[in-house]
Order: sequence, then C-alpha cells, then structure tokens
Amino acid sequence: MAEIALPTKKKSIFSSDLKKWLGVMPFFLFALLFLILPSLRLFVGSFTNEEGQFTFANVTQLFTEQSILDAYWLSIRISAVTAIGGGIFGFLLAYSVTVGGLPRSLRSALITFSGVASNFAGVPLAFAFVATLGRTGIITAVLDHYIFQKYFGIKLYQTGFNLYSFLGLSLTYMYFQFPLMVLIMTPALDGLKREWREAAENLGATSLQYWTQVAMPVLLPSLLGSMILLFANAFGAYATAYALTGGTLPIVTIQIGAQIRGDVLHNPGLGYAMAMGMVFIMAVSLAGYSWLQKKSERWLK
Repeated sequence: MAEIALPTKKKSIFSSDLKKWLGVMPFFLFALLFLILPSLRLFVGSFTNEEGQFTFANVTQLFTEQSILDAYWLSIRISAVTAIGGGIFGFLLAYSVTVGGLPRSLRSALITFSGVASNFAGVPLAFAFVATLGRTGIITAVLDHYIFQKYFGIKLYQTGFNLYSFLGLSLTYMYFQFPLMVLIMTPALDGLKREWREAAENLGATSLQYWTQVAMPVLLPSLLGSMILLFANAFGAYATAYALTGGTLPIVTIQIGAQIRGDVLHNPGLGYAMAMGMVFIMAVSLAGYSWLQKKSERWLK
C-alpha cells in the first residue's frame, strides 16, 4: 500500500529573517534618533546662517577666529594631560592588582570603585571637588592648618593653586579618567600569558628585560589605544567643566553652548560648525583607538 505524503507547512524565510533582526531593531532606532539625525542636523546647521540661508562663513570661522582656535587648543591640552596622567596612573593601579601580587580582595574593591568613579561626572563631581578642594573645602582647610600655615605661613590658594583653573579642571577630570583606564587595562594585563614569562626566564631574561622586550610591546597598542579613548572622553566633557568653572575656562564644549543657547554669543550655525569640528576630532580619535585595539587583539586573545 502506497504511503500518502502529508503536506508540510513551508517555513517562511521572511518570518525567520525578521525574528533574527527583531532583537536589534531598538538599537537601530536609538542610533537613528540620537546619533544619525542629530549628526545630520549639525551638518546642515553648520552651513546655515541665522536667516536660514546657505553659507560657508560658519566653517570658515573655525580656522580664522582666534577665540575658537584657542578654545579647541585648550580642550586638546586638557584632554591630553588627563589622558596621559590618567593613563599612567590607571595602568600602574591595574598592574598592581593583576600581576603585581596584591590581594585579590583589593582587586575586587578597586574594580568596583573604578566602575562607579568612571561614571561619576557632571555637576555632582564638580560639587564634590568644590566641597573638597575649594577655597573653603575640607581638604583645603586640613592642608592649610597642618602644612601650609604651620610650616610656611601661607594658605594653599596663596601658592598659586586654583581649583577653577586649568590645573584644577585637569585634576577633576583625573577622577573619572584613571578609573576608566583601570577598567580597560585590567583585561589586557590578564591576557598576558604565563608561558611568555616562563620562556623569558628560562632563556635567562631578567624581569626588566621581560617587561621591556616582551610584555610592553604586546601591551603598547592597548595602552596607547586606551589613552586615546581617555582623550576622547575628556574632550567631550561639558557639565563638569561648566559647573566647576562657571564658563570662565573657555573650552570648546562651553563655547558651543554659549553660541547655541547664549545671550551674548548667540550664533547657532557657528555652534553647529564647532560641534562638527568636535565630531571630526572624536572620529579620528576613535578610529585610532579601533586600529590599535585590532593590533593588540592578535596577542591578547
């Protein structure tokens, strides 16, 4: 007796593909609303004057207006100083809790602190530093009473230190820069294979030779890439600097806010052009970070 083949339900390729993409649809929607459309708005606004007409004047001012060039240069200097300082300090901390031999409980505490501190920024961070190192801050009072007035007969702020200056803002940025470096470099240091050190020691290499000729060449792309990421992180900061200095330190993010929302310096088109300049610098920084990360992944897999 011949078997009767029952009709099978055909699998819909369209529904299968739709299910695969359904999970990432919120990401694409978020990117469209908060990344692509705002970027297009910045680009269009950069070539628009106050009357809504097309112009190259906004972009031209980026290269001819001295105050704008000074704002970019100030932001670059602050970002570079905090990226290098935070990178070195964060790397040393990450080294101490990974291969430095410190207790594992200390590593857990440092990683937890780094996760919190790297996201602690804006107005709360500025207020914390004002309450700590401001003219009437608690640490300022302690230093004045036990060190500066006792041994030198002066106060901390009479030495030239000022929290509301380049040095003070850089110190404030360091609070969230070095924890970010710890979070980035800890996995990279964990990726150093024990066999590499054992092989170096079997060949007669000292600890210094191992780090200078084996470990550091492997870690260097990750180290430089992390510092580039710290540079981009500081370069885009706004709320911390504005809340701390009140706009007296004219970094580029504060200047953009003044052009878009200010009463005196009110030229939204110029503000959009300055923001596009920031986007370009950030894109170059992140491209360099991605390139260096790819080079480091060859060894730290």
